[in-house]
Amino acid sequence: MNKTLLSLFFFFISVVVLAQAERFPIFSECEDLEILNSEACFKSQLRSVVTKDFKIPKTVSDDNFNGILNVLFVVEVTGKFKVLYVNSPYEELKAEVERVFENLPKITPAKYNNHAVEMQFVYPLVIPFNREENIEKVEKRAEIIQQGIVVKEELTSIEELPKKESLFPEYKSYLNIPFTHSGYNVLEGYLNQIQNSHTAMKPYVYNNVSEKVDLESKKKALILPNKTSWFGRKLLNEHMAFVKGKEYWFTVNPVVDLQLGSDSEGVNTFNNTRGIQVNGGLGKNLNFSTSFYESQGRFAKYFNDYAELIRPAGGSPAFIPGRGIAKDFKNDAYDYPVAEAYISYTPNSHFNFQFGSGKNFIGDGYRSLFLSDVASPYPYLKINTKFWKIQYTNLWMWMQDTRRELTVDGAYKRKFMAIHYLSWNVSKKLNVGLFEAVIWDNANDKGFDVRYLNPLIFYTAAEFEGGSRAGNALLGASLKYKLNTSISLYSQLILDDFRLSEVGSGSGWWGNKSGLQLGAKYFNAFNVENLFLQLEYNTVRPYTYSHDELNYNYGHNSEAVAHLWGANFNEFIAKASYTKERWFVNAKLVQGKKGFDYNSAQDQYSYGGAIYNDNDNRGSDYDNVVGQGNVANIFIGDLQVGYLVNPATNLKLFGGVTSRNFDIKNSIQGFENLNSTWFTFGLKTDIFNWYTDF
Repeated sequence: MNKTLLSLFFFFISVVVLAQAERFPIFSECEDLEILNSEACFKSQLRSVVTKDFKIPKTVSDDNFNGILNVLFVVEVTGKFKVLYVNSPYEELKAEVERVFENLPKITPAKYNNHAVEMQFVYPLVIPFNREENIEKVEKRAEIIQQGIVVKEELTSIEELPKKESLFPEYKSYLNIPFTHSGYNVLEGYLNQIQNSHTAMKPYVYNNVSEKVDLESKKKALILPNKTSWFGRKLLNEHMAFVKGKEYWFTVNPVVDLQLGSDSEGVNTFNNTRGIQVNGGLGKNLNFSTSFYESQGRFAKYFNDYAELIRPAGGSPAFIPGRGIAKDFKNDAYDYPVAEAYISYTPNSHFNFQFGSGKNFIGDGYRSLFLSDVASPYPYLKINTKFWKIQYTNLWMWMQDTRRELTVDGAYKRKFMAIHYLSWNVSKKLNVGLFEAVIWDNANDKGFDVRYLNPLIFYTAAEFEGGSRAGNALLGASLKYKLNTSISLYSQLILDDFRLSEVGSGSGWWGNKSGLQLGAKYFNAFNVENLFLQLEYNTVRPYTYSHDELNYNYGHNSEAVAHLWGANFNEFIAKASYTKERWFVNAKLVQGKKGFDYNSAQDQYSYGGAIYNDNDNRGSDYDNVVGQGNVANIFIGDLQVGYLVNPATNLKLFGGVTSRNFDIKNSIQGFENLNSTWFTFGLKTDIFNWYTDF
């Protein structure tokens, strides 16, 4: 090849590369520049037009505010600017940023392969403007933030950054954000404003959310500035103890749940939980958390009846739903200790490993048909893997059955569960999830089956390979669709078992074991900031989650692992919550129908509602419908009003009322016809969900 051909070849390659490359948006002032200079011109021109039109609000000037606002925005395919997020401590600053960007002129949009595309940016706005002599460093930091990378050396070299020590070290850690539905509704509202995110696998990790949302500034907005005494700061603003060294930090906080109340059946209720939680970090990648709770309590009659119904073998009087085994306390109450702990290791941006004892949740709804947090804590190993548009979760759990028929020499029967969950952001609006689980025990002394340690293996095939009685596999799929930045729709489909030839026949074959969830969330509803609304429908066919092998059901410690109601039910849920600074209101309505067994001498069949019952003990192979058997109509209304005492520990003062109407055809042990009202008030550290709506 001669020199002329070689030159033409490289010229052709350069033209192709430039044609395929992503080109920056172009202001009219930059149109005559070469492509290689378009990025610098875009940034320079943007800075010029923004600062020219920007008017610093009087409250900001009066406070002598010095800082950097990171403005996350996109240039749309139309060439119009759209602000997605502003990490401003002042609402006035945020409003001014939105006004300025709204008035920016339309420009030539970014292009890829000569087609107009949307391009996202982070613009660092330095306040006051006369501090722009370090703009190159500030823009470098903005690029790092946009890429989701935290580089400590770069951040600490920027003179404009505040020097004050963070009060909340957990926000830059790989610890779990405590999972409460009310708290996560707020988080999802923030995430929904920015982009399509992986929101189903809970709890979230602080650092993953902090990359997208400035959690610390939102928490600081709740700080009471006039609390300068040690007691005032520790009670109302900060962690009780915070120790930090060069390569470590840890916080220590008391945990309380002190409640008094009464129900309409004449039961005086109380809960007295005292505990301690220690969170910390060693180096950059390793974090840990440990909590211990010592509790005594007496609850509403329906709750106590159910707790005693599911009591474990061995003489303990009750199993407190969601918490653990209880012993007697003063003859008419319960004493139930609980311990939880985990370590979290994140070697790089792709992997997070966790090992501990606690709970997990998969789904975007209030309920989950895949994996919920309604049962008591269990040991688990979890690996979260992130790459491209994928988040892939491997979860292995060690569970047990406490029923008398499976207890040998005082030891409860162990069983194991393995779960795969793949979350894929198909587009900026659509997320698809694929779920798979398998349950097995120590049959034939196989113990923890090493086949299920394979993070990629298809569980259904592996379970089939182990023998027809080797385990119980479930499959599922989920969808989430963002209509806009305020409304998202979600769904789940669970398949425990099915026969394709029977699915569309309408015969009600018992083996078509499945469940469906449909729901919608409305963030900042009707343009009211922090008003959240949610509607949800759940239905699960009879015999779903059950098995004819006693230990292969989808449960742990006599509780359901998925939906609280087990199977053979349908349910409508409406939720609303509103927060204003530290005040909050939460409301919930549940209306449903569930089929129970009769448990009588005349009828001892299983109608598919109790997941721990042998599904071979059914009355019929066909004509099975949701709500069959001893049907109960259930209505639950719940209202809670309160005040956030300490944002660092999520300590809340609250009062609430729960109205429950349970109308069952024939009363059975643990479930009887009962209309009750339960009043409570108290002070609690709100760091986990506790369900009483059954």
